[in-house]
Amino acid sequence: MTSSRKLAFIGMGVMGAPMASHLVKAGHQVTVYNRTFEKAQAWAERHPGQQAARTPALAAADAEIVLLCVGNDADVREVISGRNGLLESLKPGSLIIDHTTASASLAKEMVECCDQKQIDFLDAPVSGGQQGAENGQLTIMVGGNNAAFVRGEPIMQCFAKAVTHMGPAGSGQLTKMVNQICIGGLVQALAEGLNFAAAAGLDQQKVIDVISLGAAGSWQMNNRHKTMIANEYEHGFAVDWMRKDLGICLEQARQINAQLPVTALVDQFYSEVQQLGGGRWDTSSLLRRLQAFSKPADNKN
Repeated sequence: MTSSRKLAFIGMGVMGAPMASHLVKAGHQVTVYNRTFEKAQAWAERHPGQQAARTPALAAADAEIVLLCVGNDADVREVISGRNGLLESLKPGSLIIDHTTASASLAKEMVECCDQKQIDFLDAPVSGGQQGAENGQLTIMVGGNNAAFVRGEPIMQCFAKAVTHMGPAGSGQLTKMVNQICIGGLVQALAEGLNFAAAAGLDQQKVIDVISLGAAGSWQMNNRHKTMIANEYEHGFAVDWMRKDLGICLEQARQINAQLPVTALVDQFYSEVQQLGGGRWDTSSLLRRLQAFSKPADNKN
């Protein structure tokens, strides 16, 4: 528990809405904004005493700290420095914590923009997905100055199992890129393994029961194998969002001359999932792609 603070939360999506709810549970006063006002209003109705605002500026008018979780670089820029944005109403000494997965260059741009108003900015992307947000078990990687991090950490702890300061502005986003690079390779490997097991005539569940206890085990294996075996993908982290994230990773890699051959290949595979109509499917739908493009085995002896 921390002392009650006046907060604002921008973005009432599948991540932002439960994150804001955890802030209320911790005793904070929260005003929310969403581009579709009805979503913000519905959230406020579920949380008596909290408010919904018509613009980011109105949401932040009395806030000490503003948190946001929106779609992409352009959304962050619009919410913070656009018309009716946060900088129109935030007072000097306020803090903005951006939980959006965005580019490292945007984080640096927003720091410069906020500095002119004597407002601190932290880039703080999260990992753990909708389930982690709902359970208050997100992992948060943070970039920005240390004094701002010390101020913001107790607030972020309301919906996190780990909050780590990674370095100066942009460091949080760069760390999230590493996270997404690793996830892409892991999910593709899991999809290939399950597809191979089925083609070989093995019981996929028994295979997972065995190998998950050894060196092949991972969060993706533990949390996604059942729905993959059941061919269920109407949940989780959407392919469209993963492609956005991998695009950020690949662009950053070009800038720093880092090789990402597997990531580039997995990004291509996700584009094929989109062509199958799976833009809103969970990222584990890479298995559906393999099934769609696999030819029946010739079992003649």
